[in-house]
Amino acid sequence: MQNRPTWRDYQVRLKRNNDLRNFLYRLRWVACAVGSLMVIGLGIKAYHREGAIGKADKTTPAAPSRTDTSDGSGEIQKQDIHNWLFPKAVANLTEKSFDIQVGQQRYHVETNLDLSLQTSLLKKLQNSDAEVMGLVALDPDDGRVLAMVGVDNDNPSVNPCLDNHFPAASVFKIITAAAAIEQCDFVPDTTFTYNGGKYTLYKSQLKNTVNRYTNTISFRDSFAESVNPVFGKIGAQYLSRQSLEQYGEAFGFNRKIDFEVTLPASLLKVPEGTYHQAEIACGFNRTTTLTPLHGAMIVSAVLNGGRLPEPAIIEQIMDESGKAVYRSTPTAFGNAMSFHTSTILDNMMTRTIRSGTCRKSFRNAERDRVLSRLEIGGKTGSIDNREHSRRMDWFVGFAREKNGTEKIAVAVVVGHGKYIGTRAAEFAKYAFEDYFKEYFAETDTVSKKNG
Repeated sequence: MQNRPTWRDYQVRLKRNNDLRNFLYRLRWVACAVGSLMVIGLGIKAYHREGAIGKADKTTPAAPSRTDTSDGSGEIQKQDIHNWLFPKAVANLTEKSFDIQVGQQRYHVETNLDLSLQTSLLKKLQNSDAEVMGLVALDPDDGRVLAMVGVDNDNPSVNPCLDNHFPAASVFKIITAAAAIEQCDFVPDTTFTYNGGKYTLYKSQLKNTVNRYTNTISFRDSFAESVNPVFGKIGAQYLSRQSLEQYGEAFGFNRKIDFEVTLPASLLKVPEGTYHQAEIACGFNRTTTLTPLHGAMIVSAVLNGGRLPEPAIIEQIMDESGKAVYRSTPTAFGNAMSFHTSTILDNMMTRTIRSGTCRKSFRNAERDRVLSRLEIGGKTGSIDNREHSRRMDWFVGFAREKNGTEKIAVAVVVGHGKYIGTRAAEFAKYAFEDYFKEYFAETDTVSKKNG
């Protein structure tokens, strides 16, 4: 097929020949080209409405743009992939690779998914009663997406793993804790007092009242038990509005995350006023929102000494000749906190599993043949959605070998209806078990052969 003239070529030719007939001819040619592109665009929209997922796409989206590189090879850019794949296309995949048709060219897409883990979690999801659920598992070292499964019965066309409408709830205490450690020099044994319930936040609970009903608790335990009045006081009395915003952005809120599929930003707005700062700091609000993918990135930063990895679900894309036209490379999204701070948060997240809000979900871990070989940390969150039609239930956490280096970061959000079904922490426990069961089976076999 003859190459289409560029705009600059067109201008040169126009200056060279002012013949009206040629001009009209080219104008008619451009009109035809625009019409063709409109048809292609309608095809893409139709494909988006279908919500197709799985083995292969049946669309014919616009051909990719090319950027000349130093070696002249030309690479497909992430923006091109955004035009090829919509968020639903990478949820609940049943194969590690699939093909897509782009114009006249067919491409083969290979993902970073751990197919064994992905398949196991899909079965758990199908057998669950979750009305809304999104689960993302990452390799925290390089941001590779190992699993992405989800369901939204209210809106089946969306990918809940990439949805930013979920209130972050107490997951935001991770960010508040990091800011308090670095700006206020808090340590795990720093003590606080509070009155009233752990999970309420009244203005009276922000006062420094001390009486016979006053409770004293450490920073470590207030994090593990998710005590709202303590974190509310931290936000109202110790941290400024600017600090909460600064650390929120350092952890990725209000920022575009460069992912192969369009990903809306997690949202944070800190209104003026001490009570509003308290609400934000402890997660007692519905305006701070979080995508599960971003939640897994936050956990990864705890394991990486403060470094947020940029996530990647695609390993590479090859054209029909077998040439790789796109490869993902590990990239740091930014540094959210210091190594010292990440170490303290790591400690407090393991406390959450042992004696905090996750103790029931993991109470038999030490007797489990897989979980007993792991160090597990996490943070929970729970709040109604804006419509009060769902109880949103969060778990973000990690599991790593006690005697090795393998690790995984997981974020799960579950929306419960009238009844509380399988909790987010339970789904995370499934992910830890399934991933390390396979991993230990392989490593133990190698050890026996070598030993």
